Amino acid sequence: MKYLNVTALFIIFSLANTPAIADSQYQRQAPTPELRALLKAAIHDASSFEDRFEAEVWLMDMSMRMSRYLKDTQERLTILHTTHHEAKRVKLSPELVLAVMDVESRFNRYAISSVGAQGLMQVMPFWRKELNEPQANLFNIKTNLRMGTTILRYYYDMEKGDLRKALARYNGSVGKRKYPDKVFTALSERWFVK
Repeated sequence: MKYLNVTALFIIFSLANTPAIADSQYQRQAPTPELRALLKAAIHDASSFEDRFEAEVWLMDMSMRMSRYLKDTQERLTILHTTHHEAKRVKLSPELVLAVMDVESRFNRYAISSVGAQGLMQVMPFWRKELNEPQANLFNIKTNLRMGTTILRYYYDMEKGDLRKALARYNGSVGKRKYPDKVFTALSERWFVK
């Protein structure tokens, strides 16, 4: 089974007309010594990456992008490392998962929606009962991302590879385009890797 090809998704969903990101928006900043130390620790376990170099480049790039939403460097790197691992585990693009979290919670691991969805990927609490895991902490980064990515992949398979429909199902807005469009916009404007 191949990974979801993000480039193909943009062609399929005609996102080529989305305004380009200004180069200045994501200008590279020199990493602080603290960030370098944290990155070294994060890439030590590069199991979901091809190699340690890929891990360092991806984590640094995504960490800088995420810094405007989440100031705590350690938490950013924990979210990014876990996102990459969980996305690859279910054969989804890590950047897609970042776009979902961007739209769902703006990377607030303690977010609670008006309907009670919790955490980074806004997982509904009923899943704890469904899985006979009443003590599962949906504010825990690993738990939330493991459940969220698994659910999204399930819906992707259920919808026979139609990501737009899978995203709508994930959000509980089947048949509507608003939520999938928000995710595709976040992906193309903030998380897409050239």
